[in-house]
Amino acid sequence: MGKKVNLAIVGVGNCASSLLQGIAYYQQEGHRDFAGLMRPEVGGYGVADIQVVAAFDVDRRKVGRPLEEAVFAAPNCTTVFHRDLPQYGVTVQMGPVLDGIADHMKDYPEHQVFQVSDAEPVDLVRELSESGAEVLVCYLPVGSEQAVRTYAEACLEAGVAMVNCVPVFIASESEFAEQFRKRGLPIVGDDIKSQFGATILHRVLVRTLCDRGVRVERTYQLNTGGNTDFLNMLEQSRLRLKRISKSESVQSQLDERLPEDCIHIGPSDFVPWQKDNKVCFLRLECRGFGDVPMNFEARLSVEDSPNSAGVVIDAVRCAKLALDREIAGPLEAVSAFTMKHPPRQMRDTEALVALEKFIAGDGRPVRAQPRFALA
Repeated sequence: MGKKVNLAIVGVGNCASSLLQGIAYYQQEGHRDFAGLMRPEVGGYGVADIQVVAAFDVDRRKVGRPLEEAVFAAPNCTTVFHRDLPQYGVTVQMGPVLDGIADHMKDYPEHQVFQVSDAEPVDLVRELSESGAEVLVCYLPVGSEQAVRTYAEACLEAGVAMVNCVPVFIASESEFAEQFRKRGLPIVGDDIKSQFGATILHRVLVRTLCDRGVRVERTYQLNTGGNTDFLNMLEQSRLRLKRISKSESVQSQLDERLPEDCIHIGPSDFVPWQKDNKVCFLRLECRGFGDVPMNFEARLSVEDSPNSAGVVIDAVRCAKLALDREIAGPLEAVSAFTMKHPPRQMRDTEALVALEKFIAGDGRPVRAQPRFALA
């Protein structure tokens, strides 16, 4: 195709680090088997076609630094599987702080927490417009509702598509969804689903049990980790939408919803030495043939940020594909496959089929208004 995907990144943390490492990794000769990559090509766009043109953060160890250096700065702690990044020609710019940093973080060591830069926030709309960004990936901390909405509004003004990896409801909220639709801009969201993480495992298990006639009566999913995401989520007030997102993702796979007191899903504790490793403890209590009880327990350990990047790399290219095809508003099939709280939940097998049809161009929606069109 010969065209590029111009990407802006909000939040130069562990997830951004894994995404950029992965893009560079899969461009290497000798990695042409593409192990771990779901799709080497999406609608004609390869991994190498993704180029970063803008990046925003609020941490003093990242703001003002070249992007290829900032992604390895503290408090980032994810696995470094490809340190040799290109020179992007992108300097990390200061974004608005708003509700992006939880107050309790001041009580922890500097290398584990965000340290706010004293730089003035930039004009987001101007910077996005001048950079030529086409798609923005939002990696802000859980609970950053004001900040995520601010970046969504900047995307609308600047004419930039959005991939919202955060449990703040933008694509799945009717008012924002309609604004993206009217502006002729696609959006993928909300709350990224890992390539194979706790949510996928939980969804697959409950759906399989239902398909085989087993009644799920109670379940929990308890997660621990040692990155800034888990430290941030010690503040319970920031978890409201996260718990809704994760719980609904599992509830949507059941034939009958569980009572609220019979399902508990969400982050449980911060264990510093785990760093970017996430451990999930999962239990299902069920009744099978003859009403005989059974239960199931599992433990899953994954490196959290690479697990996320394996999905984002497809979501970004799908958003660009929608721009090319002038498809606006929430991308339902893409969101159902890549996100925990999409506008419309599907079974994972159905979402995969719908996604492949979208990429192939089958059954596309009627063209929306042209990009940048006003309401």
